[in-house]
Amino acid sequence: MIKLGVNSVLFRDFDFATAAKHIAWAGYNGIEVSAIKGMCEHLELERWQEQAADIKRIAAEADLELLSMEVASPDPERLRLAFAAAAGIGIPVVNIGPGGKTGVEGSLEEQTAKLADLAAMAESFGVTLCVKAHVGLAIYNTPTTLYAMERITSPAFGIDMDPSHIYRAGEEPAAALKQVLPKVKHVHIRDCLGRSQGPGVPLNQTCGRGDIDLFAYVRTLVEGGYQGPVCLEVIGAKDLSLAEVTSIAAESRGYLNACFKALGIVLPTAKVLQ
Repeated sequence: MIKLGVNSVLFRDFDFATAAKHIAWAGYNGIEVSAIKGMCEHLELERWQEQAADIKRIAAEADLELLSMEVASPDPERLRLAFAAAAGIGIPVVNIGPGGKTGVEGSLEEQTAKLADLAAMAESFGVTLCVKAHVGLAIYNTPTTLYAMERITSPAFGIDMDPSHIYRAGEEPAAALKQVLPKVKHVHIRDCLGRSQGPGVPLNQTCGRGDIDLFAYVRTLVEGGYQGPVCLEVIGAKDLSLAEVTSIAAESRGYLNACFKALGIVLPTAKVLQ
């Protein structure tokens, strides 16, 4: 089953309970917990054991499934904490960026080897490590993603396929998705205007407001038999009001729901909306 959620980084200026409540009211049935150092730490990895019960209780009260956690950094020591936290809380997927730098000789090879080690670590904790192509980093497009896919053999490794990064790398996301879909275990989704390095202001990351053909992307997911999380990831929402960030989540859910519904997929909602 495809499970639609929101990365709590969108609610970076609000506590986790507020984020969960408004994500549920926006129509989602899942949540990705942000543990991004320096941006949004709804889960502080250094004290995850203190927070674990509250994270589980808040998600349960909002009727949201804990779909994933975003750590972003590929730092091994931070990820050791993240994998332990994920296993302890019941979060199946940990998402990171690939590290390294685009165009630097040896960076792709070096980072792929490091990611293989990190995937083995994730496997030892019984969770899945997902990595996405990221503008400016070692893995940034479909060829570099395929390079990593061919060399990382752990069953605990997967691709987090974010159409906005692929679009900004000059590719068409739906066509790119077909090539990597067998290893896709998580999807970060958002829109963007143009192919600049950054994703743009939060409002333009709202699904349906940008230039990406997200309907074609969703159709590829459905026709390819994808079963897993699809989490809205909107960054840069600092100093936005609660009404503003909730409207971004709600508008995106409405757009994505229409895409899935046109393809015969009925998305579940939290009980608060039933």
